[in-house]
Amino acid sequence: MTPVKTPEPVRAKPDAISVAAVEPAREAAIVEAGAAQVGDYLGYLVEGERLVTHYFASTHPGYRGWRWAVTLTRASRAKNVTINEVVMLPGEEAIVGPDWVPWSERVQPGDLRPGDLFPTLPDDPRLEPGYTETGAPDEVLAVVEELGLGRERVLSVDGREDAAERWYAGDFGPASAIAQAVPYKCFACGYWIRLNDSLGQAFGACTNEMAPGDGRIVSYDYGCGAHSDAVIEAPDHPSTEHAFDTTGYDDLSMDAVEAEVEVTEAAQAELQAADAAQAKVQEAEAAQVEEADAVQVEVEAAAEPPSDDEVQATTAEDDDIDEFPMPTAEEIAAEASANY
Repeated sequence: MTPVKTPEPVRAKPDAISVAAVEPAREAAIVEAGAAQVGDYLGYLVEGERLVTHYFASTHPGYRGWRWAVTLTRASRAKNVTINEVVMLPGEEAIVGPDWVPWSERVQPGDLRPGDLFPTLPDDPRLEPGYTETGAPDEVLAVVEELGLGRERVLSVDGREDAAERWYAGDFGPASAIAQAVPYKCFACGYWIRLNDSLGQAFGACTNEMAPGDGRIVSYDYGCGAHSDAVIEAPDHPSTEHAFDTTGYDDLSMDAVEAEVEVTEAAQAELQAADAAQAKVQEAEAAQVEEADAVQVEVEAAAEPPSDDEVQATTAEDDDIDEFPMPTAEEIAAEASANY
């Protein structure tokens, strides 16, 4: 929405007849737009001497906030007014389109897309003829083409100044925030390549992929943290004392070494003897366990009740014993006396 300001009123004495001619002004608006398009009366504005504009609201749904303006005038000493102009003007709340701008001025940097063409004006002040038809020999023309001068049009002085001012005031000039934050400048950087043209006095290209200006034109006094001279020096920390002395050594005689070896062998022999004694103890314990298990088996076998076959065999033996009578006491005493 573009606000529309009402023009300042002219310091002139209002003409009474023109101010009172509201109905003639309404009739003129109805003739122009129709009775359905003319609304309430909104007032008047003195435009000049005996020149008054009456305003009527517009009731058209597509022109909300607009108004009909009917300008009246009166000749000197005349008693009737004359309709000068009937137009519809935007009011303060009207929605109006922006001012018309030529297409060459509407296009902004970054609007060009793949396939678009942006023709150059014939009288572009940024360019000037390159004078390719010079009649110079081929050797000279080869050097001219190598230097980039063999073109139909080349950059003019105005074009160079325009580019230099734009680049110098842009994001890769000395006034940018990143350039103000570091003391390094591009003219002393190993990644900076100066331009060959006259613009090379103040501009060059950055070739550091870690820098924000990589592949861009940067001014000689631009700078960033990826400068080739930006070297971080590590601070010297005090060395701490070693928990173990790993820097020195002890002188040991061969006698001491042999004695230490003998002590080590004796310790190993004692360990082996202890292991053998422990093995014997374990074997004895195992034998005791086996013997205890065998006794347990015999006890359990003795505790079992006899079977029927064993009972019968025992009874038969008893019967056989009864067939031999036991000797008497006198017989035993006589036998004992005979033996001694």
